[in-house]
Amino acid sequence: MATTINALSAENIDPTTPASTAIAVQNLTKWYGPRQALKGISFVIEPGEVVGLLGPNGSGKTTTLRIVTGYLRPTRGSVFVCGVDALENPTGLRSLIGYVPEDIPLYNGMRVQEFLTFIARLKGLGSGEAKRAVAEVAERLGLEPFLKMMIGKLSRGYRQRVALAQALVSDPKVLVLDEPTNGLDPEQIIATRNLIRSLAGVKTVLVASHILAEMEKVADRVMILLNGRLLADRIMVRADKHNRIRLSVSGARDQVEAVIAQVEGVRRVECEGSARNGFATYIVEGESFVEGLAGRLAEALVKHRFMLAELADSSIDLEQIFLDLTRRHKEQDGEGL
Repeated sequence: MATTINALSAENIDPTTPASTAIAVQNLTKWYGPRQALKGISFVIEPGEVVGLLGPNGSGKTTTLRIVTGYLRPTRGSVFVCGVDALENPTGLRSLIGYVPEDIPLYNGMRVQEFLTFIARLKGLGSGEAKRAVAEVAERLGLEPFLKMMIGKLSRGYRQRVALAQALVSDPKVLVLDEPTNGLDPEQIIATRNLIRSLAGVKTVLVASHILAEMEKVADRVMILLNGRLLADRIMVRADKHNRIRLSVSGARDQVEAVIAQVEGVRRVECEGSARNGFATYIVEGESFVEGLAGRLAEALVKHRFMLAELADSSIDLEQIFLDLTRRHKEQDGEGL
């Protein structure tokens, strides 16, 4: 896994024009009586991104998702989804969003096909459109053999597939998922992850989870929420294990960069400046899922008679980032001192 931190705070986010973004949240605040669940959080999600909202239970993830999807009003703040004001136009909002809450909203007394058709019609599809949409989403999620079965008789895994199907049946631009793999077995978890990743670039996905490994597997980037505060909003996560490599090389910069750029699997090379004794530090970004890149880099540099003083994986551990951010947050709040 390779991870890049672009920013460690969302407090000073520069909001873009809501119409040009998939989701734009600004200064979102929510009070439940005397308890403040959200404390002025702001973030922007671009079209086609798969973004993870990571935080422990009780951090405010579900509250955030319910506000973004129009099921809950904030105390203060604004939410725009594809240019639609979520607070002023909740009906228009729901035609843009597919939502899977943590507690699966299914009717056990309905058959799968009946339920999905009902949801499709609720979302404004005509009779023929609904029939085609149900057939397409059932094929995509492997639900075709179960269309005539009562929902109450399905396993937990297939109930989750039905929940995902009802969110996708109207072909929404934005998909919002709250703990989508909760309670699933390992095979079902992998299938759900693969489905979410298959939507990258096609739909905008906001997925909430308290599981670090889940975010590493499905998200393009991760936002960290703790006690209603957004501690980070642009932790970039990639699944390729050795995507960033740090090199310390002695030699003419243009020549070193030329050699590195010719190595198979290299996507980009950037010089971070000269170090002592004539060695310069280079960060090499590889293509996704490339294996053996480090060995090829070392071989190429040695072959061209460059001195190589360091070659190291430049990945950052999401778990360590999370621990460091939460520790700093607690220290700032005077906890644990």
